[in-house]
Amino acid sequence: MGGGPARATLVLGSGKAGHEANALGVAEALGRPCRFERPEASRIYDSLAPYGPADPAELRRLDAIEADLLIVSGRSTVPLARALKKRRGGRLFAVCLQDPRAGRGAFDLIWTPEHDKLRGANVMTTLTSPHPISPERLAAERVAPDPRLAGLPAPRCGIVLGGPSGHVAYSADDHARLGAAVAAILAQGFSVMATPSRRTTPAMLEAVRAACQGHAAFVWDGRGANPYAAILGLSDALLVTADSANMVGEAAATGAPVHLFHAEGRRAGKLDAMIAGIKATGAARDFSGALERFAYSPIDATGAIAREIDKRMAARGL
Repeated sequence: MGGGPARATLVLGSGKAGHEANALGVAEALGRPCRFERPEASRIYDSLAPYGPADPAELRRLDAIEADLLIVSGRSTVPLARALKKRRGGRLFAVCLQDPRAGRGAFDLIWTPEHDKLRGANVMTTLTSPHPISPERLAAERVAPDPRLAGLPAPRCGIVLGGPSGHVAYSADDHARLGAAVAAILAQGFSVMATPSRRTTPAMLEAVRAACQGHAAFVWDGRGANPYAAILGLSDALLVTADSANMVGEAAATGAPVHLFHAEGRRAGKLDAMIAGIKATGAARDFSGALERFAYSPIDATGAIAREIDKRMAARGL
């Protein structure tokens, strides 16, 4: 980052969709010129992250990009962020989304979810994770709906599918219960808009697709762009599999009633604490066989983080 500071944001991606969505969501909310880079550190440097040094070749390349704000998320981005901050000092405001684990003092601001234990003068927490599902984006999806969804009659229910993870396992019984949940929603008179994620298994998707046969429904088949944001914007209610903090948090940003589908094979952990917090706000309830009507104020963690960055940068004269 040679030369003088420029009023611009540099975002470093880790290659993981969740991390990059977090960082790009905050960058977008700040409304500043933004450049996204996905560093390609050599294997040895990548294996040492976050504790090891930065890859010198990538550091030289990124050092040529002028910006006064750096946002990173993910283990592999931490060494480069530390090194760039060391070079620029007070002329660069460095933000890490999630605990960097190494060199925490190098960052001007660290964001972590409330259920993490990290606290400090340079740490802020929110209940949900940041994401790119902004109020403006949701409003735009409602004004100009995706043609694939526009013809579905109201009321509409969005079905957001995650999948197995290190803490959640889906059984054949879970697949059957998921299909029955979708059938019950259709029987209530809702049309259905369903989208899978990278972790969604063929069995999960087939359970939803089978339940939708012969009904007013759209199930994304992987062709064309994923209408995920459009589904969130157009939904009068949502059914979300409770296996992803990002998915549940994004659903709670819509203002539509969020219903959670739980797999039977899940281990207690940080995700449960986050979900309990969202339920306590009134934004989500466990699915009990039918969609319910309830209201809440949309949860906007992304905006809160952006405002905190603005405030702290202004205090530093940036």
